[in-house]
Formats: sequence, structure tokens, C-alpha cells
Amino acid sequence: MRIAVDAMGGDHAPQEIVRGVAAGLKHLGPDDQIRLYGPQERVTAELRTVGLSDPRIGIRACTQVIGMDEPPVEALRHKRDSTIARMAQEAGRGEVEAVISAGNTGAFAAACQLRIKPIAGVARPGIAVTMPTFHGPVMICDVGANVAPKPHHLLQYAQMCDVYARAILRIAEPQIGIISIGEEENKGNPLVKEARALIKADPALHFLGNVEGRDIFGGHGNVFICDGFVGNVILKLTEGLAEGLFRTIIHEIKSESADMARQFEPVVERIWRKHDFAEYGGAPLLGINSVVIICHGRSDHRAISNAIRVAVEHRRVNLNTIISEHMAQTAGVGE
Repeated sequence: MRIAVDAMGGDHAPQEIVRGVAAGLKHLGPDDQIRLYGPQERVTAELRTVGLSDPRIGIRACTQVIGMDEPPVEALRHKRDSTIARMAQEAGRGEVEAVISAGNTGAFAAACQLRIKPIAGVARPGIAVTMPTFHGPVMICDVGANVAPKPHHLLQYAQMCDVYARAILRIAEPQIGIISIGEEENKGNPLVKEARALIKADPALHFLGNVEGRDIFGGHGNVFICDGFVGNVILKLTEGLAEGLFRTIIHEIKSESADMARQFEPVVERIWRKHDFAEYGGAPLLGINSVVIICHGRSDHRAISNAIRVAVEHRRVNLNTIISEHMAQTAGVGE
């Protein structure tokens, strides 16, 4: 397997990216390869700094980098030798089987959709993020790739996430809900109502109907479907709320007693690790005929290492083949 990694993507590049690649080597076989995309001298220097010398690691020299705050389409148009553009281009040509980046999400998703063919039968790819909860991992799709979807796009997100949850998360029978403003069938905008009818018509899905935002963490379902705008708001709100709660809890414990803080420190660290996005590596762009892992902009070496693990797992179970076969079997649903 050949994996392309954006050495310059994210807030902590290239240091944490290269460290993550070093840690991720344990997930590779002897014939697998990792290609780091970025400025030759800078990537080489970072490899030297971490003392990494492995024949499975190569460098693809790029002269440009797309910044986190650059407009995606314009950046791709003017920076054709950027790390993101080059990775997507080579994935589209079949020169690599997986691409990983913690860089500009909009540019990365756009480049992959532009250069890599969709899986047969998939109308629009969607970003599916896995989030930890007390009741186990849950998926939300879409979280930003498609902010103005059609109803049948949401149906396909439900179908692809059902496959992903079974193959990767090992959930025997995923329970799927569509995010709305109430559980009643008459609640929701036209998109939600039309998509709900399509998802309900697929007998292969265990569909719960409408679910509310609080159900995501309440053990009521494993897969939650929504448009990319709503999904991105949910994702960012959850991240901010989790960090804020942990910061408040730690502050209160320290204010109460230094001894109490020492006693609770391992507990807080254990809880944080269980709910840290880095443990899941990144979010797959489902529906693309390659393995595309979109990492958080603040990804550290653990997140990159886990992204490599997830990419290898995708390939091992032939996820895209399973999705393609499933889409062919359900082609007439909702028509």
C-alpha cells in the first residue's frame, strides 16, 4: 500500500507530521510505503531531526503549500504544485492508494473530489467523523463536504456510513437517525423530510427516524445523518464544549485542593484520552475511489499515526469495494 501524507498540513507541521509518520510505521507491512509531500530540504531536515531513516519512507518534493486560511478553489487554481494538489493528482492516477492531510480541509476535500473518481453509484462524497461517547463511538455525516445536499445524497450517506460502521467500527447493526429539530415526523425542513422518506424506504437500514442533537451522546443511535453545514456546527460545538468542560473541571479540582488534584489527575487524563479526537486519526471522505483521511488542523503525532492506522484498515477490509457493491444493490431505493 502506498500512502501519501501532507508533511506541511496542519498547525504543527512538519514536526508533528513527521513524528506521526515515525510512530505510524508500526501499522505498515514490509512492502508498504509512505510518501511525504513538502519542500525537499525542510522535510529531509525534519526526518533527520527525529532520526528517521526507513526505506519505506520517501519524499515527493513540492514547492507550494496551501495555507489554512486560503480560499480553497482559488488556492488550488494558483498553487498546482502544492502538497494537497499533488497528492490528489497522484491518487487520481492510481500512484498512491491513500491520502492523508491535516491541512486546509476545504482545499483537500475539493482537490480529492476534483482529481479522484467517485465510487460507482455515489452522487456526492461526504465527510464522516467518528466521535467518542459514553455509549461507544458514533458517526456523523456530513460534516462539511456538502453544505447544500439533495435528499438522495443524505440517503447515500446513510448507506455508506452503515457499511463503514459495520466494517471499521465493528457495529453489528448500526442504528441510523437523521438530525432534526424534533422526533416527530412532521418536524424538519423539506430536505430532512424528503431524505427521511428515502432512508426509511431502504429495508437494509435500521432507521430510527428523526433524532435530536442530544441523542448523539445519549446512546440513541450509532449513525447521524445531516447536511454539511449542520454537521460542521455540531462538530465544532462539541469540540469547544468538551474542551471547556474539561478546563472547568480541572480548574475547580485544583482550586479545591492540591491533594485532590493529584488524586484526580490520572482519572482526568484517562477520560480525556478516551474522548480525544486524536485516537480516531481523522475523518474519511466517503464515496471517493481512494482512501482519503481528513485530519484535524491541530493534529499531533498521535493523530497522524492513527490516521495511518485507519488508512491501512480501510484498505485491509476493501471498504470502497464493499461500498460499491452495496450501492449497486440499493441503486433503485427511493426512486
